[in-house]
Amino acid sequence: MATYLLGDLQGCDQAFARLLDHLRFDPACDRLIVLGDAVNRGPGSAACLRRLMRLGASAQCLLGNHDLHLLAVAEGVRRAHRSDTLDDILRAPDRDELLQWVRERPLALLEQGWLLVHAGVMPDWSVHQTLELAGEVEAQLRAQDLRGFLADLFGNEPARWSPALRDAERWRLTVNALTRLRYIDTRDGSIDFHCKQAPAGAPPELLPWFAVPGRATRGTPMAFGHWSTLGLSWSDGALCLDSGCLWGGALSCLRLQTPLRPWLELRSLPCACQRKPGA
Repeated sequence: MATYLLGDLQGCDQAFARLLDHLRFDPACDRLIVLGDAVNRGPGSAACLRRLMRLGASAQCLLGNHDLHLLAVAEGVRRAHRSDTLDDILRAPDRDELLQWVRERPLALLEQGWLLVHAGVMPDWSVHQTLELAGEVEAQLRAQDLRGFLADLFGNEPARWSPALRDAERWRLTVNALTRLRYIDTRDGSIDFHCKQAPAGAPPELLPWFAVPGRATRGTPMAFGHWSTLGLSWSDGALCLDSGCLWGGALSCLRLQTPLRPWLELRSLPCACQRKPGA
């Protein structure tokens, strides 16, 4: 029995299928967890969702920013971007089933001692608080008024965490941290929403969220995706599994065995999506 963590799919279904074959993945005894962004920008978003759904209880997928964007476009509260490739879901005969499956995904998981998120966590958050805040948003996503909730979910404010945040501001900050975070501005502890490049080229006042001194989750190994320019990396107890499949890189996964030896069970396969940066 094996549990695999998988980086961003973003609609690259052919690479997904090849990796499952390479792993000899057996739904009867193995488990797969995608670290968010199952859909968008690649050519097979609907196919990725259907493949995951066919795996039943043996597959899980965190919510990423592109997955939430899909729900918002479907509910009519956001416009589709020119670079979106979501029509195969939005016009599908099984559209309702696909969207319902996405709506029921978690924002964070604790799996075999690893904390799993799509993007990152605020430095002040403990593991327990991260899961608690994720659960608040998940409950709202599964509630009756999905459209009303999504209408208030997007935006860059507030950019700093405070326990005093309530309702829409609290949920918006939670979602931005869990699905969009790369850097913390050390001058005021806020999320930087602009810099997407690797740390070597970032302004000196910005630190990757996992490198912030005193991060409350530092004692717990973490895995995340989202940051293709960072690529495969293991730093400060955090493993990035987004190896840029969408951009002609690779689709990577980690077999969970022991938190102390992550690289020994890492697998990557080249991806043929070959989407041009900025497209």
